Amino acid sequence: MNSIKLRVNGKEVTGQVEGRTLLVDFLRKDLRLTGTHVGCDTTQCGACVVHVNGEPVKACAMLAAEADGAEVATIEGQANADGSLSVVQQAFQDHHGLQCGFCTPGMVMAATALLKENPKPSEAEIREYLDGNICRCTGYHNIVKSIMAASGQDVPAMAAE
Repeated sequence: MNSIKLRVNGKEVTGQVEGRTLLVDFLRKDLRLTGTHVGCDTTQCGACVVHVNGEPVKACAMLAAEADGAEVATIEGQANADGSLSVVQQAFQDHHGLQCGFCTPGMVMAATALLKENPKPSEAEIREYLDGNICRCTGYHNIVKSIMAASGQDVPAMAAE
């Protein structure tokens, strides 16, 4: 067993993990932060995206012990301090960027990272950035619209609609 200490959504946490424990399992099982979803266990779907030291990471591909000493942000930590939705979360709600909601936490975390890196991305840049996140319901159009809106840009009509 390994002792780990990290800051998750601004709070210091500690735990005991086996060397093989994935970060996603530590977050979900030990910390009960179940918003980070497990969709594929092979890093292909993006439902498990969290931020580790400010960078988007697929938590099913990182060992919990590797996060020792890190700052981790999950979907549960994205709301504003007053409990209201973040700009990205609100845009997903306003522009119907979700259907079943399974991919939504990973999409929101990816979108947040993209907007930090590129505050005014084009539609093509958004689609390219989301390449590692799979949604089986929406066809991505409303997800892209949501991210455009969150960036403060006009939401264009999209060709495939």
